[in-house]
Amino acid sequence: MSVTRGARRAKPRTRKRPTRRPRSRTRRMSPRRRAQRRMQRLKVLRRIAWSAAAVVVVALAAVLIPLGLAHEKPLAICLTDPSTYPDAGIEGWQGEQLENAATIMQTATALGFGRDGQILGVMTAMGESSLHNIDYGDWETSGFTNPDGSRTTSIGLFQQQDWWGTPEQRMDPATAATLFYERLARVHDWQSLDPSLAIHRVQINLDPAYYTRYSADATAVVEALSAPC
Repeated sequence: MSVTRGARRAKPRTRKRPTRRPRSRTRRMSPRRRAQRRMQRLKVLRRIAWSAAAVVVVALAAVLIPLGLAHEKPLAICLTDPSTYPDAGIEGWQGEQLENAATIMQTATALGFGRDGQILGVMTAMGESSLHNIDYGDWETSGFTNPDGSRTTSIGLFQQQDWWGTPEQRMDPATAATLFYERLARVHDWQSLDPSLAIHRVQINLDPAYYTRYSADATAVVEALSAPC
C-alpha cells in the first residue's frame, strides 16, 4: 500500500523503561552500633529518672520536715536543771536570771511556801535587782541614803542592807531568799494582802505599789519553771 504524500509518518513507538527506585543511602547498622545506641539511651533515661527522684525527695523534705518540727514535743523545763531552760528565755528573763528565780522558788518550797510565796519572792528580786546577784545597790547607782542620812548598803538579789545579815549571806541567793521569807512569814495574813503591799511590808521601800509591774512576769516564770519534767 502506497503512502500518500503529505501524510505524517507515524513516530516509532518507544518502550518505557521501568523506573528504578533509588537505593537507600542509609547503610544497615551493625549490631554493635545498635547496642551502643541502646546503652546511650538507657544512660539518658537513668539520668532523667535520678533527676526526677531527686526533685521529689527535695520537695517532700521541704514539706515533711517543717511539719515534723511543728509537731515535735518541746523539751521539758526542769526547775533543778538550768540546761533545760529555754535559750530565748521566759518573758525576756533568761540565763542567770532564771537560775536565780529557780533558787528563790526552791528556797520557798523548802521553807513551806507554795506558789503564791514563790511568785512574791521572784517579784521582789525582779524589782530589786532584775534577778541579778549584784554586789552594789541604790547608793552606788542613785546616791540614795537611809532616813537618818547614812549611805544605803543594799546588795544581792533582794538588795538587803547590813541589818539583814553579813555580806556573804546577802550575796548568797539561797540565804538571801531565806532571809526574805523569814520576814514575810512574820507579816500578818500576807496571803490576803495585795502582793506588792505584802512585799513592801518586808522590804520597806518608798512605793507600796512598785512591785505590781512585775506580777505578770513573775507568774509566767514560776509557772514555766514549775512544769513537770
